[in-house]
Amino acid sequence: MSDVSFVRTEMLPEQDPPASSVGVVGWMRENLFSGVWNSILTVISGVFIFYTLYGLLSWAMVPTWAAGSLNECREILHNMGREGHLAGACWGVISERWEQLMFGFYPNGSEEGTADLRWRPVLAFVLLIVALAPVLFADKVPGKLIYLSMAYPFLLPFLLWGGSIWSPIAVAAGFGVGYAAYRVIDGVAGSLAAVIGSVVAAILWWLFLASPVAGLLADIIPLGLEPVESRKFGGFMLSITIGVVAIGLSLPIGIVLALGRQSDLMIVKSLCVGFIEFIRGVPLITLLFVASTLLNIFMPPGTDFDIIMRVFIMVTLFASAYMAEVIRGGLAALPKGQYEGADSLGLNYWQAQRLIIMPQALKISIPGIVSTFIGVFKDTTLVSVIGLFDPLNLTNAIRADSNWNGIVWELYGFIAVLFFIFCFSMSRYSMYLERKLRTDHH
Repeated sequence: MSDVSFVRTEMLPEQDPPASSVGVVGWMRENLFSGVWNSILTVISGVFIFYTLYGLLSWAMVPTWAAGSLNECREILHNMGREGHLAGACWGVISERWEQLMFGFYPNGSEEGTADLRWRPVLAFVLLIVALAPVLFADKVPGKLIYLSMAYPFLLPFLLWGGSIWSPIAVAAGFGVGYAAYRVIDGVAGSLAAVIGSVVAAILWWLFLASPVAGLLADIIPLGLEPVESRKFGGFMLSITIGVVAIGLSLPIGIVLALGRQSDLMIVKSLCVGFIEFIRGVPLITLLFVASTLLNIFMPPGTDFDIIMRVFIMVTLFASAYMAEVIRGGLAALPKGQYEGADSLGLNYWQAQRLIIMPQALKISIPGIVSTFIGVFKDTTLVSVIGLFDPLNLTNAIRADSNWNGIVWELYGFIAVLFFIFCFSMSRYSMYLERKLRTDHH
């Protein structure tokens, strides 16, 4: 009797998917040519992109790097058979002024009796990359680099501004004073009193003792670098410095403000809510004007409060308010069971925040945090309104030169590319971090 069952008794061998559904061809069929209208839009968009890129590359790919003025550029383009205002890019201005766009008026040895000090911001930037490595890629670099990360906030001002080496050491010693005060008070009056006491001790050290101690040590052992005044700062060096300081300080301050806004203590909550809502309700440009013109009015007579330090404070406070709301959103997204689980384990408030709540809230908030970082870095160009020579303000100084009067697209294009590199890098890192911290896949 023959087997006439309709149930197959053996497995079919695996077959490769159709070539038209995988790889580049499959992706194009699914995303670009999935229907008639989609195909028409793809063709129209492709033609538009082609002509745009062709015109842009035709304008940009011209050998004008050696030109010393706009007129020389026009002669080169004329010899190439190109005429008109947009005949080609004049890259000579970038070739001649790129150092100014990067460093502003930082001493370069061009004036008689001065040394070339631009190695200092270059070294500071290299050390920044090394110091960020153990923070951003903790599992891929030697752990001992974290000591450089801890020392970098004190190395940065020393390298850029110069002066006595004892000043940043005295500032760093304030944290040691605060820690020592915490250890002493914690054993006597409890953790809350210890935190308050450590903060008060550190502030008293910085206000009254750090400067005299640094001056005394400088008289005994005069070690340091040649001072550079803040008005010499400019270009991307200034933007990166403001961005790094604001980004580095706004995250921890934002975390404290977010926790304070959710506090059960009415005074703490009111102060945090008032600060956040006030700062978020005022444009950054207004805060910069306050930093530039009004802040000195509230200082004791004769006080010379560095202009860049004032900008640091205002940009950091501005970014902290937005960061607090981003992190508060992450805290609000956590289910109540996480808090209850922390309580069931017998953890106190700070242990629960450090071990359970805050790591999850920060993971949820990564896109918003990085968006705030990118916004802060781009907002550093606003310092041009108070007279600081950021890259955009430097373009006005460059175009004031008769040789380059009329240059626009080349300067702004160069600045745009550099800002894009930094901001795109931050965006890609946030995506990498999200993939790394994902817990919803197996």
